[in-house]
Amino acid sequence: SFMKTLSLIRHTFSQERCGRLAPSLPLQEDFVYHWKAITHYYIETSDDKAPVTDTNIPSHLDQMLGILLQEEREREFGVTGPCMEYLLHHKILETLYTLGKADCPPGMKQQVLVFYTKLLGRIQQPLLPHINVHRPVQKLIRLCGEVLATPTENEEIQFLCIVCAKLKQNPYLVNFFLENKLKSLASKGTADVISEDSLSGQDSLSADTGQPCQPEELSGAVGLGHTELEDGPPQQTDELSTSLDNLAVTPLPEATVVRPNQDYNLVNSLLNLTRSPDGRIAVKACEGLMLLVSLPEPAAAKCLTQSTCLCELLTDRLASLYKALPQSVDPLDIETVEAVNWGLDSYSHKEDASAFPGKRALISFLSWFDYCDQLIKEAQKTAAVALAKAVHERFFIGVMEPQLMQTSEMGILTSTALLHRIVRQVTSDVLLQEMVFFILGEQREPETLADISRHPLRHRLIEHCDHISDEISIMTLRMFEHLLQKPNEHILYNLVLRNLEERNYTEYKPVCPEDKDVVENGLIAGAVDLEEDPLFTDISPDNTLSNQEWLSSSPPATPDHPKNDGKTEVHKIVNSFLCLVPDEAKSSYHVEGTGYDTYLRDAHRQFRDYCAVCLRWEWPGSPKALEKCNLEATFFEGHFLKVLFDRMGRILDQPYDVNLQVTSVLSRLSLFPHPHIHEYLLDPYVNLASGCRSLFSVIVRVVGDLMVRIQRIPDFTPKLLLVRKRLLGLEPEGPIIDHITLLEGVIVLEEFCKELAAIAFVKYHASSTP
Repeated sequence: SFMKTLSLIRHTFSQERCGRLAPSLPLQEDFVYHWKAITHYYIETSDDKAPVTDTNIPSHLDQMLGILLQEEREREFGVTGPCMEYLLHHKILETLYTLGKADCPPGMKQQVLVFYTKLLGRIQQPLLPHINVHRPVQKLIRLCGEVLATPTENEEIQFLCIVCAKLKQNPYLVNFFLENKLKSLASKGTADVISEDSLSGQDSLSADTGQPCQPEELSGAVGLGHTELEDGPPQQTDELSTSLDNLAVTPLPEATVVRPNQDYNLVNSLLNLTRSPDGRIAVKACEGLMLLVSLPEPAAAKCLTQSTCLCELLTDRLASLYKALPQSVDPLDIETVEAVNWGLDSYSHKEDASAFPGKRALISFLSWFDYCDQLIKEAQKTAAVALAKAVHERFFIGVMEPQLMQTSEMGILTSTALLHRIVRQVTSDVLLQEMVFFILGEQREPETLADISRHPLRHRLIEHCDHISDEISIMTLRMFEHLLQKPNEHILYNLVLRNLEERNYTEYKPVCPEDKDVVENGLIAGAVDLEEDPLFTDISPDNTLSNQEWLSSSPPATPDHPKNDGKTEVHKIVNSFLCLVPDEAKSSYHVEGTGYDTYLRDAHRQFRDYCAVCLRWEWPGSPKALEKCNLEATFFEGHFLKVLFDRMGRILDQPYDVNLQVTSVLSRLSLFPHPHIHEYLLDPYVNLASGCRSLFSVIVRVVGDLMVRIQRIPDFTPKLLLVRKRLLGLEPEGPIIDHITLLEGVIVLEEFCKELAAIAFVKYHASSTP
């Protein structure tokens, strides 16, 4: 008890009056004088209610610190001076901890925290390896964050952060702060009650982490002899120190029970302080946790995720902040709310001109998601995986999935917009992986029509791309478009590639001699001959570009390559896409600045970016040999492409915004540098197996429908031109034009064909560059 502490100090002090100090250095005399002055206060004072600031204790503690700093400056690095020896061997930090815990006189806890913080922060030599430093530091850590909004919160967080910073400098020291002994003692049933001393792990340097530290290494680092690191100092003759030893290890009542989850108190105290009502304290606590999760020690990582509530803190707060959002938030607000940095969550509603209901809650949620993302990005490997899996199970599945699977249109729209936002925001590869598995599932075998709903969320989200609500369709398509830009191989494989592996969309026809001349004219045997097709009888030579013209408008030209690599010659492909839309349905050549150059530049830049991302996935340079493919297997393009092709087939009857989004996702897909994607989406001359469709065949069907419908609309071309000019803002909005959906659909179709032609061209030249 604290009374016992005081009686020990008083007894020792009366003994001291009769004794004499051994002759010593002036600095040490000074140091001991200040320490005695502090202990003297407890013996002499009868009024322990007066605040510590009314006493000389703060001044004496400052003087002691100053002396320790001066002593270190005057000595070689690593040599421990007599004052530091005195502090360590007389267990001064233990005594101060006891006084701080009792907060006697009032405010003493604050003084003790400041002293520890300055000592650890300013002394250069490593102190933490010493048992008489790390043990009291560990005990003091337990006092932090016990009560929120206490007057000492600021000092507590400063102290915890300095400990974290020291561990970041020497990560192996974290082993002193893992109290695994507790678990083993409790499980063996050897101790139902454990004193404060044994709570800190009986002085063993290895602290039961399976990673023993060699005493020789530690003593070398600290500049102490081997014996000095063992339990307690050498035999003391000085009675004051003896009584202080007793004092320092007096069991304290509330520490005599084994507390669950107390293996890593540094984390637990920081976790408590992240809940502080003072934003600055909470941010500092988050920074401290960021340092601890990044420590490379496997034992610490395991303890962090298995024996603390860190995973629960991250996920519970994500869940409660998500649930605090209004039922409906404008998707545009979710998308455009400024980039959120977790450390700067200081939003003021009053100062905001663009405030909307729920903005404060949205920023809080997004900034905490950003913190989780950054924490997982910084974390040690096994800790990162455990944290990301917790977010997956407890937040993605537990909280987000029911929202995404609901039937209320408003609810679907808001939850999809939030999913879209966090897909865009995530930067940690490990968290991204879990997010991808959440959205798409882990399946990698080819899809069949029968099992498309195997992963219910994936199925539901793909269905939402063709929802009765255009807003939901557009939002879900945007989410997939951003997902496809993320650096994760499973995304494209799961959505598309697994269904193209066997190339069973093609029909294998060996080339026979009489087909040779056809091949030389740029057509593949059995492919649709566009010039013979009734849809294309009016293609005029002016409509097409020669290979030379394409090259001249292309990115840096490549040398001419022999065309015997099995690829259809590029100008044939390009012209096939450009000639799809008949002349009377074209309007871009009447308007300046709507040529191919922009598409070529964009395709070149985007393709380069895609190649950089896909490089590490080691995709093949050419398609799998047909003789090795299982062409007999029934082909199914997969749920995702099925929905996109279905929507593409309705381009003449859908709103303009939906068409823009559908074609945007398809052009993204066609940019990927995989030979099967290139063949299936960009080669008009591929021999399609019966019953299969490709992007080109879907567009051909749309154009056939268009040719029939054009005949029924008087003044089709002038109306088309007027609509294009209105869309470009070159004409003021006027009276409503009939067939507007069809006309806008035709304009998107023409532009999309130009875009596909540009992508095919850029990909061809990139792949034929040596």
